Amino acid sequence: MTATQDSDTRFTAACAAGAEWGPTVKACLDQLGPVAGCNLGFLYLTDGLAEHATSIVTLLRGVTGIRHWVGTAGIGVMANGAALFDEPGLAIMAARLPEDSFRLFPTLTDGLEPLRGSAGGWLDKHGAALALVHVDPHHADMAGLVARLSEEAGVFLVGGLTASRGEFPQIAAGAEDADPVTEGGVSGVLFAPQLPVATALTQGCRPIGPTRTVTASDDNVILEIDGRPALDVFKEDIGPELAADLRQVAGVICAGLPIAGSDTQDYLVRDLIAIDPRAGWLSIAERVTTGQTVMFTRRDAETAAVDMRRMLDSLKKRVKATPKGAVYVSCIARGPSLFGAANAELSMIREVFGDIPLTGFFASGEVSHNRLYGYTGVLTLFL
Repeated sequence: MTATQDSDTRFTAACAAGAEWGPTVKACLDQLGPVAGCNLGFLYLTDGLAEHATSIVTLLRGVTGIRHWVGTAGIGVMANGAALFDEPGLAIMAARLPEDSFRLFPTLTDGLEPLRGSAGGWLDKHGAALALVHVDPHHADMAGLVARLSEEAGVFLVGGLTASRGEFPQIAAGAEDADPVTEGGVSGVLFAPQLPVATALTQGCRPIGPTRTVTASDDNVILEIDGRPALDVFKEDIGPELAADLRQVAGVICAGLPIAGSDTQDYLVRDLIAIDPRAGWLSIAERVTTGQTVMFTRRDAETAAVDMRRMLDSLKKRVKATPKGAVYVSCIARGPSLFGAANAELSMIREVFGDIPLTGFFASGEVSHNRLYGYTGVLTLFL
């Protein structure tokens, strides 16, 4: 998605590593430089600092004068061309945005009533084109809540699922005195249509066979595909080398579930959970229904890099102005485990868009439009 330019927009970003949260915040602020006039802050913490989220937000509010902060925790965080992965640290981006161009909303857990209460009047007056959201993966119906938020607020969502081995902070600190850090649902910030943005998603996989039809299933177990035992079709699509030793497919082959009605041929990537060679079925990390389409995909660094560059080139053609800032959310299964270096994706972004202020985190799932994805990267540009 894209929209039109406003000159009253500025971003600056920085990150710093450190196990002690106070000195780490100071080091990050020293890198950040002046933030006078900025009115929105983005804060991403690696999970080693997640327990200190409230203290960090309180300090940042006092030092910077920025009252509004949004963010969460990840296994890694990023700023500009640097990424911290699996080590204590944080990333900050400060933004000066036009007045009334954004509105934070509190954590939604059961429905959209808190959104209507806190941002309902703002939405009625301004509307929203985009929302940056952070999702607690412990929520029992996180996919449904994301879909309802997108549909009922009429907004395109970008963001990701908190990734943490400790606490799961949802940072949505508005000007009011409410607790700036909560947990358990979906939180974030709405952006009005007059704020120009462009966003795109890159898949970490490529299809290796045709799109097929599930002809028998039981919950997340695929029994038959195209009227044949599912495993027979699976082996045919993955090729004889992998089929000869199915232990090789772990982490390499995934199921792809095409999204009905998508004009960009998007699909959801879901892990294989189990294979029964005797019964001929396989199970995946998603409920499937008879009649649903499915394909198999291969995941490797070369494939992911090719699709990343394809996405960036396509986005570059849509964007006529130099981006003023960016947010990038990448899957924790990408980063160093896929590309070898934590900042590999940032280097590709900088090759295309230059040295733009950027922040983001490595998530346990990604959000684009109205769905939860896996193994993907979601880039959002502010123009």
